[in-house]
Amino acid sequence: MARDENSYGNILRRIGAFGGVQVFNIFISLLRGKFVALFLGPDGMGVSALYNSSAATIQQLCGLGLNLAMVKEVAAAKDSPARLRRVLSVTVRMLLATVLLGAVACAALAPLWSRLTFGDGSQTWSYVWLSLFVALSIAGAGYLALLQGLGEVKRLSKASLVGGLTGLFVGVPLYRWFGVAGIVPAMILLALSTFVFYYVGFRRVRDSACRGVEAGAVSGGDDSAAGEAARLIVRRLVSLGFILLVGSLVGTLVGYLINLYIRSEGSVEDVGLFQAANSITNQYVGLIFSALALDYFPRLSAICHDGVRLREVVNRQTEIVMLVATPLIILLIVSAPLIIRVLFTTEFLCVIPLMRWMGFGMLVQALAFPLGYIYVAREDRRVYVWMECVWANVCWLGCTVLFYSLFGLTGLGMSLVARGVVDLGINYLICVRRYGFGYTGGAWLHVAAAMLLGGGAFLLSLFVGGWPGYAGMCILLLLSLLWTWRGLRRGLRGEA
Repeated sequence: MARDENSYGNILRRIGAFGGVQVFNIFISLLRGKFVALFLGPDGMGVSALYNSSAATIQQLCGLGLNLAMVKEVAAAKDSPARLRRVLSVTVRMLLATVLLGAVACAALAPLWSRLTFGDGSQTWSYVWLSLFVALSIAGAGYLALLQGLGEVKRLSKASLVGGLTGLFVGVPLYRWFGVAGIVPAMILLALSTFVFYYVGFRRVRDSACRGVEAGAVSGGDDSAAGEAARLIVRRLVSLGFILLVGSLVGTLVGYLINLYIRSEGSVEDVGLFQAANSITNQYVGLIFSALALDYFPRLSAICHDGVRLREVVNRQTEIVMLVATPLIILLIVSAPLIIRVLFTTEFLCVIPLMRWMGFGMLVQALAFPLGYIYVAREDRRVYVWMECVWANVCWLGCTVLFYSLFGLTGLGMSLVARGVVDLGINYLICVRRYGFGYTGGAWLHVAAAMLLGGGAFLLSLFVGGWPGYAGMCILLLLSLLWTWRGLRRGLRGEA
């Protein structure tokens, strides 16, 4: 990997390319949701949500956790065309296998899915057709992972944008013409359009990335050696993918248990209020994390066994995360009442304190975000299982139960802050002792500035009411924007 891939300029260009598309796709998603509500009503929205959630579960199980594993494998091989060609050949075949598995699992078990989701067999044929959506979704996510591993953020962004727009303009008329009966066809068309653009983008990148390598260079000469190399790739993908799948499933289960606990100890209304605040915060801040991870994980995977370069990449990423995330999270804290009024009703205004706690908790978690990817990049399975599958979920569940029982709905936001602080401390200690990692002086300064600005705005939102509180928060927002602008400008000027 060339060193300049870790420069402020290249990182920010890639983040900006995908981040802007993510913002637009969120807008498209909201717009599509409005059309669903307009043409289908509450019942139709419920049916659509049930189809999507059950299909996502099938996709998660049958995808075998391979996507992130494929990103790592491709990113590590992209500097060697011959090795890259072999890796792409193996990963595409494995992707095809998961696509077929997903389609068969959905179609063959359609009566079961219908009874589990809707309580009877009335939607059996809908699930048979939904198998196309599952297959196309797995394929689209797989080719997205391959583009991510190849570092083709600009091409990936264009494919994501065009696919989302096509799905909107082709799918929405089906709601108008066919009502509830148009939900599954619209889902299929959305998945098809996204898959096509990802696949076309991948084919173009693959041909240029592997140029100069004949097909025989991969399998010719010593067939047994080539076969053994392919089997090693499969073993690495399956073993890492399985662990990632387990971690994802455990997280899904813990989220389900938390909702059950809130419902049993509180009320269904509390569950709904929590999910409303959670969805806004995750969609808003998740935009930052997804845009950063898209570029960061492939770079980290390519140099993960070089301690010096690993420290450089993680510290640079930490600096940029703080610079980008801080003003956005302060803006979330300041504008929480406006967001609630625009997206929901006055009945949801009680979640404003919860949203502000969750916003500050996300700033703390943003610090741990670059560290968590080190385990996956280095394929440190034992640490990943204990930290991400066991400890992270036990801490999440324990903090949620403790703080909700003590402070009610707002305690759910407090638990996020507490969990973030504990996670950050433990992850940092492990990375220091196990990988020789440590923050540089520059990274510590960025962390301190982010905590002062973000923490200050958060405390003002809690303890200073009325216009003085908002005036103080707006001043801190302006200071954070100035700090971000100067920090990014200094980083870019230092590399000129």
